[in-house]
Amino acid sequence: MEINATYNSLVAVGDSFTEGMSDLKPDGSYRGWADVLAGRLASRAPGFRYANLAVRGKLIGQIVEEQVDLAAGMKADVVTLVGGLNDTLRPKVDMVRVRDLLTEAVERLTPACGQLVLMRSPGRNGPVMERFRPRMEELFTHVDELAARHGALVVDLYGAPSLGDQRMWDVDRLHLTADGHRRVAEAVWQTLGLPPEEDWRTPLPPSAPPGWASRRVADARFAREHLGPWIGRRLTGRSSGDGRAPKRPELLPYEPPAVP
Repeated sequence: MEINATYNSLVAVGDSFTEGMSDLKPDGSYRGWADVLAGRLASRAPGFRYANLAVRGKLIGQIVEEQVDLAAGMKADVVTLVGGLNDTLRPKVDMVRVRDLLTEAVERLTPACGQLVLMRSPGRNGPVMERFRPRMEELFTHVDELAARHGALVVDLYGAPSLGDQRMWDVDRLHLTADGHRRVAEAVWQTLGLPPEEDWRTPLPPSAPPGWASRRVADARFAREHLGPWIGRRLTGRSSGDGRAPKRPELLPYEPPAVP
């Protein structure tokens, strides 16, 4: 792909993965791959503008209802759309409806932006991944079909050994670490045809597996701090994103964060 240095605006649409959890900044807010990508694009384009409409916990229906038309109206050079994975992780899901909603989102966004970017999301190796793998692969097959039909780019992170490594995932076992988000930003950067700065696929160096005791401590912490609250929200019909506004709801000039 030819290098393109004319990306002057970016709008990111999606859920917690695009919001940036769990890439914490010193002030307690989240950075994430979309912010990293925006900063790098801004370094090549004076006056670069960026909006991030993603909100944690959102299902594809909520993304379509709350974010897609807003993103389309911004007429950005690049729009990234990552959604539907939260749906696949629900105990019960109508995959036909998920595919239809994703199709609707792509059909609305494609004519309203210079380049639509879709994604085959990464997955942490482990039993949870195995349980939901058929649904995820059904979703990603549809992503490929939509991209071929509408001229979207696909960032293929699914199955990459570097991002499947458990060390790339936060203690909640659902979100990438800062290093993981940085690698995703590099993958999107390269998919846009920009010159590589690193090989995001490079695996982490080998390390000794954690011992039995440390695994049990980690499991207990995960159950107490993350699994329990997640189950509680499912039982009561609540979402971690309820009442939460996007962190960058308007397409405004991007200013790099101040160095502490």
